[in-house]
Amino acid sequence: MSQFSLMKKSHFLPYFLTQALGAFNDNLFKNILLLFVVFSALYSQQHSTMLVNVAAGLFILPFFLLSPIGGQLADKYEKSRLIRIIKACEIVIMTFAAGALWLQSVPAMLLALFLTGAQSAFFGPVKFALLPQHLSEKEIVGGNALVEMGTFIAILGGTLYAGYLFEYSHNVALVAGGSVVILSILGYLSSHAIPYAAANNPNLVINWNPITQVTKTYKAAKANRTVFLSILAISWFWFLGATYLTQLPNFSKLFISAEPKYVSLLLTLFSIGIALGSLACEKLSNHHIELGIIPIGALGISIFGIEFYFAAQHIAISDSMTVWGFITNNFRLVMDLILISAFSAIYVVPLNALIQERSDKESRAQVIAANNVMNAFFMVLSAAVSILMLSVFKLSIPQFLLVVAVVNIFVTLYVFAQVQEFLVRFVVWVVTHIMYRIKVKGTENIPSEGAAVLVCNHVSYVDALLIAATCNRPVRFVMDKDIANMPVMKYFFRWAKTIPICAAGKSPSIYKKAFKTIAEDLEAGEIVCIFPEGKLTWSGELNEFRRGIERIIEQTPVPVIPMGLKGVWGSFFSHEGGRAFTTRPKRFWSKLEVVVDKPVAPQHVSAPMLQEIVQELVYGQPSLQQDMLSTPE
Repeated sequence: MSQFSLMKKSHFLPYFLTQALGAFNDNLFKNILLLFVVFSALYSQQHSTMLVNVAAGLFILPFFLLSPIGGQLADKYEKSRLIRIIKACEIVIMTFAAGALWLQSVPAMLLALFLTGAQSAFFGPVKFALLPQHLSEKEIVGGNALVEMGTFIAILGGTLYAGYLFEYSHNVALVAGGSVVILSILGYLSSHAIPYAAANNPNLVINWNPITQVTKTYKAAKANRTVFLSILAISWFWFLGATYLTQLPNFSKLFISAEPKYVSLLLTLFSIGIALGSLACEKLSNHHIELGIIPIGALGISIFGIEFYFAAQHIAISDSMTVWGFITNNFRLVMDLILISAFSAIYVVPLNALIQERSDKESRAQVIAANNVMNAFFMVLSAAVSILMLSVFKLSIPQFLLVVAVVNIFVTLYVFAQVQEFLVRFVVWVVTHIMYRIKVKGTENIPSEGAAVLVCNHVSYVDALLIAATCNRPVRFVMDKDIANMPVMKYFFRWAKTIPICAAGKSPSIYKKAFKTIAEDLEAGEIVCIFPEGKLTWSGELNEFRRGIERIIEQTPVPVIPMGLKGVWGSFFSHEGGRAFTTRPKRFWSKLEVVVDKPVAPQHVSAPMLQEIVQELVYGQPSLQQDMLSTPE
């Protein structure tokens, strides 16, 4: 199912329209104000430059001061009603902004811009906190992709419309003022169709002190290390985005042409790339949150960012050249810009979905508020670094963008070293997508939270990768010590936090430590996967399931989820036709199937019964489990 099908759904379309209209409106008014200040005869160039910087600061300041309060409100109150209140305030703010435009009062316009930023700061946390409540697990990535695409297209649309009005309208103040009011009314009307979304923490006591609340919001974000580092990674995306969007106009003027049409072209290309990358995310993710594509996005940003520098050395331009002529004569530069932004979207969309999915439900909006504060800080940092590089170190814009692309490599390596799950998922994604085409049935049987044990047949050395590729949550795999210590692969298995095990007679200490670690992980609410056969099959048939699973469940009673791998026997990684890895690979991108059955309640678990269920799954027969075996709803 395409993510565009969400646009037909009543639980998504009104929300999408509301947020897109808001983004369009904010950027329309902000750019009208900037154009008025820059081209007004009332101000010198020095004065207008100062006012432009003041305007940028006034718009972003509320994100530091008010986002933490907005996060609390979004956690405490029902979200659709809160959105309607915020959009009603937007009508009042934009009516004031229209009056400021009519009077051509720059101080009033600046106040209106500050209020617009305040409204956006309150809207941001509830906007993203609402998504996990309205979208299913299979819709969350597609929904985030559409929001990302809609936001950038709205930003582009507002920017271009402002430029069009300023250049062609005979009464900019009247038309622009009327536009922002009408758009705010349309946003308010669409918000009335957003479905109910219950408060996640109605007993929360609001802290109205923005200074102390920033600290509390920061602590809420740090409660989950992966979420916090994901926030830093998202903030780096906004550093990159702010850098490119800020520098492209001057790049166009200095290296292409002073004609405004080329600025519009570059901004359009950047937004097209964001849209294409956002849409590609769901396909690459197979309808679930896939962290494995994040390194792909980061790598693409650097590759095409570096390539952009070299393409910029050979720009072909002439006075008589049309926009289409520029595109065809500078196709390399055009594609670099599109691909930089496309890979940026592939990088950021799963990160946004991740913080929504993994944040604690009761403080989700506050974590998103922390993300917004951090994003704002990195955007300000982008401006400061730009001034340093361009004004102090005297770099050209292409040189500066080259430095950013190279630095992105080191930032990426740091993030992935800190969050090893990203790198593990990347390896899983690459192996499973190059070697196999995986069809998955029954993933809804794997709980989105809480402890469980996965049991599966053991056919090849990549079984763990195949299972990890089908599960949205991190999985701790119990693995034979000899496999876990294989040359080269042992480093990957350590990053993946596998649990080595061996027979009690071979090493009692490793045996005991394995069961102790399994119990600790299950007590912490993790998912653990074991292969009860204890070894790879040499015949393609199941070996006898050992009793270790019974000991695990006796020690820590949790649901057990049977799984079956079909189509793996005969691969390069299996023992079919001889020892694995010794035969020539016979097939690539072959079809295989992973089948997930209903959970078995802990009181009914036995090794023979689980073996029978897995046997049935592998051979494609329906499960013979009785209802009594399944975990109660």
